[in-house]
Amino acid sequence: MRLLHITQFTLAAIVATSSVAYGALLEGGAVAAPDEYSAKVAAQVLKNGGNAVDAAVATAFTLAVTYPEAGNIGGGGFMTLYMDGKPYFLDYREVAPKAASKTMFLDDQGEVIENLSLVGARAAGVPGTVLGMWEAHQRFGKLPWSELITPAVGYAREGFTVADQQFQYREDAIGLFNGTTNFEDYFGSMRPGATFRQAELAETLERIADQGPDDFYKGKTAALLVAQMERDGGLITQQDLVDYRVKWREPMRIDWRGNSLYTAPLPSSGGIALAQLIGIKERRAADFEGVELNSARYIHLLAEIEKRVFADRADYLGDPDFSDVPVKRLTSPEYLAQRAAEINPTAISATEKVRPGLESHQTTHFSIVDADGNAVSNTYTLNLDYGSGVVVKGAGFLLNDEMDDFSAKPGVANAFGVVGSDANAIEPGKRMLSSMSPSIVTRDGKVSLVLGTPGGSRIFTSIFQVLNNVYDFGLPLEKAVAAQRVHHQLLPKDTIYYDAHAPLTGEVAQALEAMGYTLEDQGWLMGDIQAIRVDGRRLQTGSDPRGRGVGMVVRP
Repeated sequence: MRLLHITQFTLAAIVATSSVAYGALLEGGAVAAPDEYSAKVAAQVLKNGGNAVDAAVATAFTLAVTYPEAGNIGGGGFMTLYMDGKPYFLDYREVAPKAASKTMFLDDQGEVIENLSLVGARAAGVPGTVLGMWEAHQRFGKLPWSELITPAVGYAREGFTVADQQFQYREDAIGLFNGTTNFEDYFGSMRPGATFRQAELAETLERIADQGPDDFYKGKTAALLVAQMERDGGLITQQDLVDYRVKWREPMRIDWRGNSLYTAPLPSSGGIALAQLIGIKERRAADFEGVELNSARYIHLLAEIEKRVFADRADYLGDPDFSDVPVKRLTSPEYLAQRAAEINPTAISATEKVRPGLESHQTTHFSIVDADGNAVSNTYTLNLDYGSGVVVKGAGFLLNDEMDDFSAKPGVANAFGVVGSDANAIEPGKRMLSSMSPSIVTRDGKVSLVLGTPGGSRIFTSIFQVLNNVYDFGLPLEKAVAAQRVHHQLLPKDTIYYDAHAPLTGEVAQALEAMGYTLEDQGWLMGDIQAIRVDGRRLQTGSDPRGRGVGMVVRP
């Protein structure tokens, strides 16, 4: 058995670009994006000679218009890149405002105030998306910045057709915001099948196209954002915006079975979690031999591994600039062997005995590969659907509710039911812990798989299962992405979640319940994987049927 080595570190045709980056040209380029508008824009950028980063920038700004429940300029995220044969990772996660404090969401009795970290201006962290896209473009882009934002301006000004799912998300958001924000002033008119226009957002995007990030962090848009904070009692100031910085980090690298997986380091928990999930599974390989995909035994084994990963996540992980996170120890061969030895292959391990092992809803993802074999895997978010519900008046964009991803109080669950500790406590300028895990798999130095998903705490368990489907069970990409997914996160005790796309029923469900598991439909679809597979020169896409995404392989 090969063990892990871990380090930090349809619709159009695309023409191949003229330069060869680090190997033979592919048959074309490819995109897997969460809606048809962004997929079309990415394809056109590649057709016009842009590379994967150009297409990513254009896709991100388009989604800020056509996918407002998660696409954004008022949020933040992570980008994993593989350019000219080298891996990179860009952290443009939001940060806590300077006026934020550890107890800002607690009442006088020290209890968490319901929804304060989710709804309204105080829920928003300082946005990073605009500067993140700018920095990626400055380093790797080929086409002019303004040209990449032009399609988004067009969709904002001329409108796009509202999808059924967007309307459902809108209804859910209206219930959560309950008239406490200006959300309905801007999104109350959305109707399925109708054209939706956003004139203020079009003007904002035009300013960003002309002035770059200076407008968003220092110019008119910044002034409008700060004015919104002052009206609504939010914390973000002009100085917060001026001082915001993105960070280029070493990606997490996981080597297994001849593949190298590049994914998110801290402040995402995703990379460490994937390293542990893959590493523990490799060390329990004998338990998986001959086990059918999504059988009761398979799901139980996944649950046994996942509960230990979430125990470590809760206690140890946070922003590495503020906490001394023991990454090397958590991903060392000795520690993974220790955790693997705790697995009970035939019965449920008692939840109260699964402790940290050391001593002492809505996000969106897209994947892009260009004809030179460069790749971008990008996940960015407002956190829950439509973020905090606060729209910046005069600028037309939604602000995130990412402050909920901090631990408002040790041991108290956030919106995804995940608990945390002081390692993820609120501090000014700190990045909140994330689960976003944009990932790129390479083999022999060339990209072989690009994938990622939204889904909060379900992100890295979803990616883990798709990797298993592809590499263990040999499923074609579309089937690997569409297959049933389950999730277990230690708490609630012995609970396995599933979704309506592929319910957990029949004999498998009965066998799991007989073991003592509680099975629960989580009430929302488990992720929206957007993936691209490269096999030699050939390309395949996989867009999750749980969403409305589109995959395109475009040939010259």
